[in-house]
Amino acid sequence: MKIKTIILLSSLFFVFSILSFASAEKVSNANINLVKTSTWYIAGPAKENQETINRIRKEKGIIKVTAKDNPTGEIELNVLLTESDSNDGKPTNLSESSKYLSITYKSSHLIKLQAREGNAEGTGCVHGGSHPRIDLPVSAKKFTTIKIPWTDFKQDGDPSGKPLDIHNLCKFNFVNYNPVSGAVLEIKSVVIE
Repeated sequence: MKIKTIILLSSLFFVFSILSFASAEKVSNANINLVKTSTWYIAGPAKENQETINRIRKEKGIIKVTAKDNPTGEIELNVLLTESDSNDGKPTNLSESSKYLSITYKSSHLIKLQAREGNAEGTGCVHGGSHPRIDLPVSAKKFTTIKIPWTDFKQDGDPSGKPLDIHNLCKFNFVNYNPVSGAVLEIKSVVIE
């Protein structure tokens, strides 16, 4: 009887140890600054290319994007939550304890921040699909820190639509849909909290 009890207790301890490790792993992913840890991608009429943005990010700890003269089209700056070799990758399953996104930025123009979800199967981050968004207001003169609850992200035209799925989240897109010459966006931190 004692041996069975010891085996049972040992088994339970092993299971609890694994569960504790898994929980700690999710918590350890919180509060990571994506400016410091992740490769950023750029598309559209910007003076900086991907190589320049990431070199400055590593050297100075800041992302900076400037619109070209007479820009045509939108500028899209994006970062994956889980590092990948490309601008697409696997979605991230955020912890239930994650409640918001904190961003420190400066911008001369309105920026739409899209939270891109993965495919329905939860296996990949493909172009298209659901991308609820919020507005980052102009903050041209100084850096501003805002905390955005996940519940604030809404699909355009559907304010009562389905909530953002933080268990199938791929990347964040910072989009200037109507850039003008010299429009600037600078980002010091993007932190999931």
